[in-house]
Amino acid sequence: MFNATPLLKLYARYRLQKLKSYSPAAIQEEQLQNLIKTAASTRFGKEHGFSKIKTVAEYQQAVPLRRYEDFWNNYWKAVFPNITDCTWPGTIPYFPVTSGTTSGATKYIPYTSAMERSNTKAGLDLLSYHVSCKADSKIFGGRSFILGGSTELVEEAPGIFSGDLSGISVKTLPWWARARYFPPAELALLKNWEEKIHILARECLSKDIRMISGVPSWLLIFFDHLFEQYPEAERRLHKLFPNLEMIVHGGVNFAPYYEQFSDLLEGSSAELREVYPASEGFIAIADRGFREGLRLNLDHSIFYEFVPLEELDNPNPTRHWIGTIEKDINYAIVLTTCAGVWSYVIGDTVTFVDTTPPRVLITGRTSYYLSAFGEHLIADEIEDAISTAATHCAYRVIDYSVGAAFPSKEKELGKHIYVIEFESSPKNPVLEEFAQILDTRLCERNEDYAAHRAEGFGLDGPEIRAVEHGFFARWMKKRGKLGGQNKVPRIITDQELFDDLLNFTR
Repeated sequence: MFNATPLLKLYARYRLQKLKSYSPAAIQEEQLQNLIKTAASTRFGKEHGFSKIKTVAEYQQAVPLRRYEDFWNNYWKAVFPNITDCTWPGTIPYFPVTSGTTSGATKYIPYTSAMERSNTKAGLDLLSYHVSCKADSKIFGGRSFILGGSTELVEEAPGIFSGDLSGISVKTLPWWARARYFPPAELALLKNWEEKIHILARECLSKDIRMISGVPSWLLIFFDHLFEQYPEAERRLHKLFPNLEMIVHGGVNFAPYYEQFSDLLEGSSAELREVYPASEGFIAIADRGFREGLRLNLDHSIFYEFVPLEELDNPNPTRHWIGTIEKDINYAIVLTTCAGVWSYVIGDTVTFVDTTPPRVLITGRTSYYLSAFGEHLIADEIEDAISTAATHCAYRVIDYSVGAAFPSKEKELGKHIYVIEFESSPKNPVLEEFAQILDTRLCERNEDYAAHRAEGFGLDGPEIRAVEHGFFARWMKKRGKLGGQNKVPRIITDQELFDDLLNFTR
């Protein structure tokens, strides 16, 4: 295969210099004005007076915050799938199908040719950050292995398709990436996850894989399958993929997986690089090290707003943008994009570790914080507590879910139950110590939690249920959510779903 990396390095030099010259606020104002101008003649643009909007403040005054249900019910549902000149000019050709992690409600997110270009630009930025850090990179001399869902799409109407975002991404790959993509179409189409990883494990080793991308939990399952077939590799990826340069991961907090991936990469020069893709747009990419923040994609036809999480449900919440953000505040992220969503609350929360350029850490979901008893725990605090306990007890966490158990009799306190899949099965004394350290760390991080735990006031100590290796894969399979882009729900507020999980542990 022709090694196009020198061309990539030339592009990266130009691109990174351009990014360095940007004023974050100025480039975001420009993105908003371009989006408004483009959509001014659409139904949405006319209803919101786009032709008269000149400033960020005027835009925020004219366009309220909306969630998916607002767009679906008021703009898209009646004309789906032929959505034309409604919230974006032209006819929407693709709809990534998604659902909330704990919800079964299907969502059809618009995906336009402009969004395709935006995502391609983000992919090139990812590669630019990589080659700028690795002078001897030859990443375009081999294949990029994307471990995603089925690429099969449903034709909703002539020329209009819905399906997994990974399938849409494959169908719209630019020509220069298509020859470097693995797996081939006939394998990417496979729906049966177990059959798929078995075949991919066999086929991928005959390819010169330079990059691997996927959700961490499913990558680990795939790697486990590989090492079962090839034990002589001694759980070292460089013995299977000698030219591997990068593992790209995203979708979930990486902290519980970091040590496991570091071990797999021992002896390799490959790097780990985190990304923040969403069905609504490619939001951010790590341009530095682990936990140093993901750099926002500021010139990708996306305009960002940030609402302090505690204000999100207020009638008139404060709406920050890149020009007014502050560090160390937990914000709900809001997007306006070239796919025709406007001030759309996507459901994620972030905090800024830098403002120039803006870099974020993903802290959780707006709807997935644990507050059954007024404790107000966010995902970042729970992740940190679990990682702290795991490090102290020298046990590795593969995956977990947590939910609330409510009192069932008089004088009984409510509590949180953590269902945790460890790499190896811990003994009871270890679980008790794990629970104690987790509890202590949450008290340190969260005053509301500490107040509810003080002298057993309103909240009992956490319960840890250790489950055997492979438990969550089996549970996800039972739910029809095995593999691909599906993620194990970390914080479960749907009591029926949590009861299903607890029953599956018995």
